[in-house]
Amino acid sequence: MQKLLVEATAAVRAAASRVTRPERTPTTSAELFAALRANDEAVTEVLRPALLGALPGARWTSDEHGSGPMPDGDWWVVDPVGGNMNAVQGMPDWNVGVSLVRAGRPVLAVLHAPVAGETFTATAGGGAFLDDVPLRVSAKTDLSLALTGTGQARPTRDAAGAERAGTAIAAMMRHALYVRASVPVGHQLAQVAAGRMELHWQFDNLRSHIAPVLLVQEAGGTVTDLDGKPWQLTSDGYLASAPGVHAAALDVLRPLR
Repeated sequence: MQKLLVEATAAVRAAASRVTRPERTPTTSAELFAALRANDEAVTEVLRPALLGALPGARWTSDEHGSGPMPDGDWWVVDPVGGNMNAVQGMPDWNVGVSLVRAGRPVLAVLHAPVAGETFTATAGGGAFLDDVPLRVSAKTDLSLALTGTGQARPTRDAAGAERAGTAIAAMMRHALYVRASVPVGHQLAQVAAGRMELHWQFDNLRSHIAPVLLVQEAGGTVTDLDGKPWQLTSDGYLASAPGVHAAALDVLRPLR
């Protein structure tokens, strides 16, 4: 697994170097989606042969908005550019992330944030690391001192979903110190793993979240669904947090699930 992690990390870093920003910010949907697609394709062109070559017999999915159970076997689950919109717009919060799912459970994760120059890695049972330094989640126990967050993982104009997200943000604002609503989701989850944020929640559970969720788990965080049951690939949503604030945060979010 360690050899595989080294190879995956090298591939992710190489792929991230292929992400570009257009000469001018796109102003039409055609320009915007062409730029997003170009970055996804450039990253996939590097990652797919490298990862499939590193683990013969493994399968591949880059459906970042996919959800639900996965077939048995080894699967590379790839979010080509987390926060691709940020990259295209010239903002620094974007990353390239991959996870390996084996028999329906995440066993390896790599998330590289090129602008920050940070690479987060984890293996199941082997801990989480930031550039080879072990990660540990925050030791805070008071939600009123917590930096919290959520994100719009998938663009939507669904009125009910927007209403629930807004209600949850307002509710958390009444209990936590700060609430961030931003993308990419992987960026915030990595901050939770690093102890820079105390928690992140989602009302969805997409495959692009698998790698950063494993980072939080391996850094000693608590990750459950919004009923408090252990997180799974099939969970509808989740709360990933420092253990000391998990119960209080769950009390805020549970009524809104």
